[in-house]
Amino acid sequence: MSESKNKTIRIKAPMQAVVHQVNVAVGDSVAAGQEVAVLEAMKMQHGITAPTSGVVKAISVGVGEVVEQNGAILSLLSGEETAVVENQVDTQDLDYIRPDLAELNARLDRTLDAARPDKMARRHEKGHRSARENVDDLCDADSFIEYGQLVVAAQRLRRDLDDLIDNTPADGMVAGFGAINGDLFDDDKSRVAILAYDYTVLAGTQGAFNHKKTDRLLELAQDWQTPVIFFTEGGGGRPGDTDFAKIQAATLDVMTFATFAKASGVAPRIAINNGYCFAGNAVLFGCADVTIATKDSYIGMGGPAMIEGGGLGVVAPTDIGPMDVQTANGVVDLLAEDEADAVRLAKKLLGYFQGAIAPTDCADQRKLRHVIPEDRKRAYDMREAIELMADSDSFLELRRGYGAGMITGFVRVEGRPFGLIANNPTHLGGAIDAEAAEKAARFLQLCDAFDVPILSLCDTPGFMVGPEHEKNATVRRASSLMVVGASLTVPVFMICLRKGYGLGAQAMAMGSFHVPQFTIAWPTGEFGPMGLEGAVRLGYSKELAAAGSPAEQQALFDKLLNAMYESGKALNVAMYQEIDAVIDPRDTRAWISRGIKSMPVGKKGGKGKRPFIDTW
Repeated sequence: MSESKNKTIRIKAPMQAVVHQVNVAVGDSVAAGQEVAVLEAMKMQHGITAPTSGVVKAISVGVGEVVEQNGAILSLLSGEETAVVENQVDTQDLDYIRPDLAELNARLDRTLDAARPDKMARRHEKGHRSARENVDDLCDADSFIEYGQLVVAAQRLRRDLDDLIDNTPADGMVAGFGAINGDLFDDDKSRVAILAYDYTVLAGTQGAFNHKKTDRLLELAQDWQTPVIFFTEGGGGRPGDTDFAKIQAATLDVMTFATFAKASGVAPRIAINNGYCFAGNAVLFGCADVTIATKDSYIGMGGPAMIEGGGLGVVAPTDIGPMDVQTANGVVDLLAEDEADAVRLAKKLLGYFQGAIAPTDCADQRKLRHVIPEDRKRAYDMREAIELMADSDSFLELRRGYGAGMITGFVRVEGRPFGLIANNPTHLGGAIDAEAAEKAARFLQLCDAFDVPILSLCDTPGFMVGPEHEKNATVRRASSLMVVGASLTVPVFMICLRKGYGLGAQAMAMGSFHVPQFTIAWPTGEFGPMGLEGAVRLGYSKELAAAGSPAEQQALFDKLLNAMYESGKALNVAMYQEIDAVIDPRDTRAWISRGIKSMPVGKKGGKGKRPFIDTW
């Protein structure tokens, strides 16, 4: 635009365009900012406004004419000669909802729980929550952004669109990103990908767009190494999607399972289930790093229809993978009372992977001096020792129903997270059987993948032996504990509370007492190449046989046993540098805290990490 000496303003076209509309006539008074013409270029309309107030002097174009770039549209006379035109008052209604926005809001409302009160009522009658209720409870307030909310089931060839909008909202999958524990951790650590099958939509089955949405979220999560929390309730694959029937046959090319499995070891993946979880949904549950299920869960590789279709009989869904089965075999890591409890556990669990928090209180550490009975043959509660040495309310045990001889879980010490393995003296005297070894090995993989340092609490007479135990592949499964332990990249801290015998004790130390960053013992610690009783009977069999009467044999046995016990006491073993120190149990937390401060996490020897976490 240019201004001449006689105060005439020429309004020019900013681009080559067709004149769509002229809004003024010669002699009209206009205000600054008033639209005087509309041009159309590349199928877009552009409003032309007056740069100042004035009077229209001349119009250079007509509707339908082509005007070149910088070509004149009209002339405007401004200055003292013109009539005064007051500035336009802004009358825009900021609360006005345009038709296009109103249409969007209406569609979004139809995806929400409130749009389906009957289905929500049936859900609540069972004591269950909706997918959206679970997501809302899981995420920090106002942090969740949803992907694919407007998607419907791929069934347009067999169902009316309004029916699909009303009854298949989001194609049965609520998915997006949100923040969890944002009050404790920064944005980078609190960001989580969340996916939740909606059982009120086609029984939580996996449809075409449902898979597409899942793949989208999982790919983003993997690219950005974002943790994933997956609510898995549902019936598996959906045979009723027809929209792609002509171009898809078996749909075996979906990437959901491969993508989720590939994320193993990349960022933590937590699965939560309530209700029925069969086939593909169960696979996703089983692929997770940590699994949480409510007591009202039933989890299996095939549901009733698949079982019957395979000629395997007619069964009720409640007969397939109930929790007394799936906790005993290790499929479920954490058993929750209900969905609210499951969400609470997921938040707490995720926190250990998110990092350290401000130190909290703990029990009076003098109580640790009294955990171990003075009678070395008396059992005690290892979990009591764990609770005492950890920050208050920080112990979260995994797979309690499986491998009873080994305790695995997470704790905090002065706010720092640790993975913990511990022998259970109340089961087989703390001996490590096949299940216990396997349980510990897999847990060590989990901790190492996500840079969680390890506490090992040792009280074991060794690996469990005998013909019956060899039927459980003890050699293979026990050896896995050695192999995994040798490959760890995170610091390991070993504390022997009482028994530290043989290969089992070495396995608790990742293969050798000199592998951990420190190997220490309480005064109650006792050590040897095998259990003392067995060592005496094996090493002194001839002497015992020649001792005479049973009473004399017992007296000799007791004498030899006491001598071996004295030799293997922690105080004596420390003299030979087999262990690094003997400490007052009260000082256990101090040793752990100072130890971790002296060690880099995830830097041991420049080792590369294992690329995935085993599912067993």
